Amino acid sequence: MLNVVVLVSGGGTNLQAIIDAVENGTITNTKIAGVISNNKNAYALERAKKHGIANCCISPKDYANRATFNQKFLEKMDALNPDLIVLAGFLVVIPPEMIEKYRNRIINIHPSLIPSFCGTGYYGLKVHEAALARGVKVVGATVHFVDEGTDTGPIILQKAVEVEEGDTPEVLQRRVMEQAEWKILPKAIDLIANGKVKVEDGRTHIISAGSQSPS
Repeated sequence: MLNVVVLVSGGGTNLQAIIDAVENGTITNTKIAGVISNNKNAYALERAKKHGIANCCISPKDYANRATFNQKFLEKMDALNPDLIVLAGFLVVIPPEMIEKYRNRIINIHPSLIPSFCGTGYYGLKVHEAALARGVKVVGATVHFVDEGTDTGPIILQKAVEVEEGDTPEVLQRRVMEQAEWKILPKAIDLIANGKVKVEDGRTHIISAGSQSPS
């Protein structure tokens, strides 16, 4: 059973997609051990409570410096004993110590087809504003492992979404969520829970039913 901790800063629509997928069996061999937010008013915490999932808030604002926050954050994470950490719209930089300790066990959902519209400053609506400003015809979402860079870790899954005439950033954001994010994030968790994702030389390989599972 894969123990998953979800980190989220806002409303938690991706968290809800994960909860629903665990409950309806789309994600197998998985338990959501906890939800952590940096925002005590995040609706995501309410979603967790409704489903009986342990939840808490820890924010850099509550600590004198980032080093103290990082230490407390790591302690809180370790206490939940995660096999996988999922960033589902989490707007706090993950401490290097956490990335090192949980190497290839932290994944993120990003609302673009990496390497387009990613990196520092590209988050939330800003991604969709940039895509529309550039006039691209196809956007999408990416699930990737987290490393020390911003959106630079090994890519697990991607799904494309077409841009439509007259799209606003808000309309495009919603379509990318519905057609891509809420589909590939649960799928990636299920693949990992069933030992079907292998990282080799900075790239991921999805192991099909007929191939040998990594030892």
